[in-house]
Amino acid sequence: MTLDFTQDETGQYRTYVRNRFVDENTFLTMEREDAAPPKFAEVSDLLPRPTWAGHASAVECYWKAWEIAFRNLRQPTAQSGFVANFIDSAFCDDLFMWDSAFILFFGRYGERAFNFQRTLDNFYARQHPDGFICRQIRELDGRERFARFDIGGTGPNVLAWCEWDYSVNAGDRERLARVFPVLVAYHQWLRMYRSWPDGSYWSSGWDSGMDNQPRVPQGYHVYWSHGFTSWIDACVQQALSGKMLLNMAETLGRTNDIRDCQEEIERLSAYANEHMWDEAAAFYYDRFRDGGLSDVKTIGAYWALLAGVVPQERLGRFVAHLDNPEEFKRRHRVPSLSADHPMYHPDGRAWLGAVWSPTNYMVLRGLTSVGLDGLAHEIATNHVDSVVRVYEKTGTLWENYAPDSTAPGQSAKRDFVGWAGLPPIAVLFEYVFGLRPNVPKGRLVWDVRLLEEHGVSQYPFGEVGLLDVRCAARSTATERPRVKASSSVPVVLEVRWEGGRESIPLQPE
Repeated sequence: MTLDFTQDETGQYRTYVRNRFVDENTFLTMEREDAAPPKFAEVSDLLPRPTWAGHASAVECYWKAWEIAFRNLRQPTAQSGFVANFIDSAFCDDLFMWDSAFILFFGRYGERAFNFQRTLDNFYARQHPDGFICRQIRELDGRERFARFDIGGTGPNVLAWCEWDYSVNAGDRERLARVFPVLVAYHQWLRMYRSWPDGSYWSSGWDSGMDNQPRVPQGYHVYWSHGFTSWIDACVQQALSGKMLLNMAETLGRTNDIRDCQEEIERLSAYANEHMWDEAAAFYYDRFRDGGLSDVKTIGAYWALLAGVVPQERLGRFVAHLDNPEEFKRRHRVPSLSADHPMYHPDGRAWLGAVWSPTNYMVLRGLTSVGLDGLAHEIATNHVDSVVRVYEKTGTLWENYAPDSTAPGQSAKRDFVGWAGLPPIAVLFEYVFGLRPNVPKGRLVWDVRLLEEHGVSQYPFGEVGLLDVRCAARSTATERPRVKASSSVPVVLEVRWEGGRESIPLQPE
């Protein structure tokens, strides 16, 4: 490590301990993209085209999401330090880290029209010498809204998950090699500056992305204090990040660079299960400085599913909260705060119960990772149906939704695409339709649970693949699906249904 004793324009020392992986960050010297982003009308023919018999509003909502998304594309200014065209977070005039990461989970389906993934390049181009990346940057001039040691300065740590998942779906090994050192340096910065002596991690309301949840002890600010607390989501997000980095390292032949990640994953998993699990409640909670546990059942605890830290013997009881009408199984699933908490609000009030697209998507991905596809489909269908019903009433998509009525959340922003594009696009494809690709393995799983006729044309698979998949209407869930499919690239279509599965090799005609 090297020290930087230079001073900034105010005369303050730059107190950087330089991270060697930042030396590999090619985004720092990347030329700024100067071509204007496309308009929706110019490229809409390149997007996937869903059909779903009897659900015209859902298809209409799908196209509305794309229309708003393309309306929010931006070109970087010369003053910003950004290097790539990007999609605006739709909240204010800032680009937000975790908003951007979640937007890209649906943006990948539109990559033939616009490379949404490059939105993250703008964060990587602003990485500090020690690995820090600010979570919120003003789009006009690139002003970072937080200094690197500010309580609300960065996080949540979801970048590695987003990039690895993109690689699995797009097959872009070249990008994986570029982002790997950037993400390692960022992961190591968090380990150095956001962990307690026992190895657990802290966050804050703003850092966690769930700003007004009552997670710190009384007397501490819910936005701007860590409350001397070990945060369950921060701990397991770091474990998830480590796993994604190990996946990248194995693919790139760089496992020797991050051997300490495996030890940290094991330590964080053990910490969560030994110190943050309440056996009586069957839930993971934040842990206070005195060793006591919080009683706030936050949706943030379900990052533990995706991170793979939940032992099999605890899985059923932990997941059961999602199916309890007194907790997380509300009219619109899944509220961000359990309904049995005294601060829960049926109209949402931000993170005091509102249903948010990013955390719902996290829950769905977590359920899939532990093999609970049936529950994931049930929650996803409810979520998409609720979003579409609000769309029918209002003509648009919203920042968040009320959990106990068919309405936007209180004070939610409208035209929010933004991460609200997740339910009508990604959740529709992956969980309502059941299409989940694995490009490196040349396989597309189709978990057929709908009875109505449905399908997608121009479904993207890898860098150049396009598929056309159709499933005829069925009478029962156990009836073998009658599928028609074609592909421009070799792929195995693995059709699953209740009580059966079939592999269909597809070859380009």
